[in-house]
Amino acid sequence: MEIRELRYFVAVAEELHFGKAAQRLEIAQPPLSRAIARLERRLAVTLLERTSRRVTLTEAGAVLLSEARSILSAVAAAERRTRQAAHSRSRLVLAVKSGTAGELLAKLLDAYRAEPNAATVDLLLCEAHQQQELLRNGQADVALLHLPFDSTAGLDTEMLCTEGQVAILPASHRLASRSQIRVAEVTALPELPMARWPDHGGSYPEGPGPEVRNLTQLFQLIALGRTTVIIPESAGTGLSRDLAAVPVLDAPPVTTVIAWPSQSRLRAVADLIRVATRL
Repeated sequence: MEIRELRYFVAVAEELHFGKAAQRLEIAQPPLSRAIARLERRLAVTLLERTSRRVTLTEAGAVLLSEARSILSAVAAAERRTRQAAHSRSRLVLAVKSGTAGELLAKLLDAYRAEPNAATVDLLLCEAHQQQELLRNGQADVALLHLPFDSTAGLDTEMLCTEGQVAILPASHRLASRSQIRVAEVTALPELPMARWPDHGGSYPEGPGPEVRNLTQLFQLIALGRTTVIIPESAGTGLSRDLAAVPVLDAPPVTTVIAWPSQSRLRAVADLIRVATRL
């Protein structure tokens, strides 16, 4: 298979419309249709079911879409990292989930900045589960991840710290003045259904709570009395006066790790990891 063919197929599979895919790729529709047909003949499978009204993915097509996205992401990452190595880049991109690891992140950046020949660190603030994809496609060089929430599959990691979790409640709620609480008490609040985060594929679990993607959005919903959440203790610091953080006794501990692509050869990444583990 050719990279060009995979790009064509991904565009059609995502748009489910040959005209829109051709427009997105900035090519004419006939050569796009011929390329997809050629790919199907080469693989001896039907990837797309076509009618006069709609285009749908077959089971084989769904598999190729997932594989093709990974392949194209790896190709893009290889291109970026090769250019970085050729130019001896003195900048480093660190991906961090917005609103998390504040104190740890500040200490890490200060300590690394004091190192001889330290690279400039550009922070890339992202939403739930975005760090892993940013690492894999080369848009980020290193990231802070939180176990067990984030996946580290295919990445190298070093553990930095472990912490407990807290429940974030409206300050006026009857449980907000408690010194501690249990998971069952938090999840049993009908007036504050638990917020729902997307999984690694971007889908939300079923439930009555609102769908959220970042802490800013989440905290606003909690202050309005619409939801609650259990999060790492460090993410619950510096709250506004209309919110309260209550330690959750039986919530599993959260481990923060620094992660990077296993194939990374950037000296700046190695230096940052060394500083992080020293801290």
